[in-house]
Amino acid sequence: MIHEVFKLLSIIIIRGDKEMTMEKMIEKMLIGGEWQGTAKNIDVYNPETNQVIGSVPNASASDMEEAIKQMKAAKEKVGVLPVHRRIEILQKAADLVDDRIESFAKIIALEGSKTITEARDEAGRTTRILQMSAEEARRINGETISFDQVPGSENREGYYKYFPVGIIGAITAFNDPLNLVAHKAAPAIAAGNYVIVKPTSETPFSALHLAEVLLSAGLPKEMLSVVTGSGSELGDPLVNSPDIGMIVFTGGLGTGEQIANQGGVTKFQMELGSNSPVIVAENAKLENAVASSVGGAFAAAGQNCNGVQRIYIHEDVYEEYTQKFIEQTKQLKTGEKLSEETDIGPLISEDAAKRIESWVEEAKEAGAEVQCGGNRDGTYYTPTVLTNVPTDCKIVDEEAFGPVVSLFRVADFQEAIERANAVNYGLQAGVFTQDVDEAHEAIDKLVVGGVMINDSSDYRIDSMPFGGRKGSGIGREGIKYAVESMSEKKVVCFNLEKHL
Repeated sequence: MIHEVFKLLSIIIIRGDKEMTMEKMIEKMLIGGEWQGTAKNIDVYNPETNQVIGSVPNASASDMEEAIKQMKAAKEKVGVLPVHRRIEILQKAADLVDDRIESFAKIIALEGSKTITEARDEAGRTTRILQMSAEEARRINGETISFDQVPGSENREGYYKYFPVGIIGAITAFNDPLNLVAHKAAPAIAAGNYVIVKPTSETPFSALHLAEVLLSAGLPKEMLSVVTGSGSELGDPLVNSPDIGMIVFTGGLGTGEQIANQGGVTKFQMELGSNSPVIVAENAKLENAVASSVGGAFAAAGQNCNGVQRIYIHEDVYEEYTQKFIEQTKQLKTGEKLSEETDIGPLISEDAAKRIESWVEEAKEAGAEVQCGGNRDGTYYTPTVLTNVPTDCKIVDEEAFGPVVSLFRVADFQEAIERANAVNYGLQAGVFTQDVDEAHEAIDKLVVGGVMINDSSDYRIDSMPFGGRKGSGIGREGIKYAVESMSEKKVVCFNLEKHL
């Protein structure tokens, strides 16, 4: 039976954004398999209108401690879910999400920054993540070990097998409110783990709705908790608990460093963002390079961890590429999120838009030129193209996480690689070239987790290992790789000497 709050949410969605003056919905969080509230709530705003669309419990540190305590007791009592049950649950959850694509898309669009088109893509991607996780659950296989490779071990034989880590603490960000939760919870369940999700307070409804789907699909209620509230309040008890076997986190570098410093020897998987580069060689097919990079720079209003932020263009094609890039950027339509015609929605908050505005102003004062965009209206910031930006500006050196891209002229391919590497991030890079030697040079020399040849840096599928170098994170996402990282190998060895 669907939890009653989602019936209220469906009413709001059906009526559309124009009906947001209705009474706000009061959400509940999931602890120990029970939906429960707190004395105080956190309001959730539609960033486009600044209207309250609902509220969620403002959990305390003691609430998180109770969630961990109950989950530890349940894990010891219930044990590990059989593989066939994990497969059934995840596949059924995928079917349920697929049946509710439009409902999920409206939730994503209302509470976050994405347009309705982008939100539908995210909901569809979540269906595939659940399906892939079901498939990977059946592939958790160990291997035999040849112990007789060592003299004196001729009578030994054995193998290793995988066991779940235990309890996974999952902390998610706002930019993919449904997909990021699925990317953590689904592989964790596939590996047989229990999961506590702490979604961002800016976009918590997608996480709660996905939890309802997983429970409806048959997941034992003890295996999942979703605790809402302030990260500063809930982060410490989650990260510091000795009962948490692994922390998986998507967010900023500063928070990631703080978690790593607190967590000690706990296992981590962290995706900490980037300011991804694209290289355009003199022989690149410019039409493809421009179209791919415009999409990679401005999708989700630039709030994309592997979105294009810096583009290094060979001087022989710089003028033509820049002209085409600006022309295509100007064609993008900024507007209402729920409109089918909108390409770019708002940023997640006015503070985020003001930060981008200040970074662009800093660059302008240092000599940068605004070729298009550069205007803020509330939470909206127009798609912006900068040139002649000094390399020490924040907009070049740090993660912008907004609809701003900087274009640079370079003398040769080697200079482009050196400048692409000259930041403390390394998630993915895009390289446009028709020269196979240049492609392999970029593959070998770029200090990143992925090199996309003749694609922008934001290309990704969920079956590939995804993660970064330097300040971009620790470990790899991607369903197969997440399942493996959320498992532990255990070696079994039989000494058969007495039986021979």
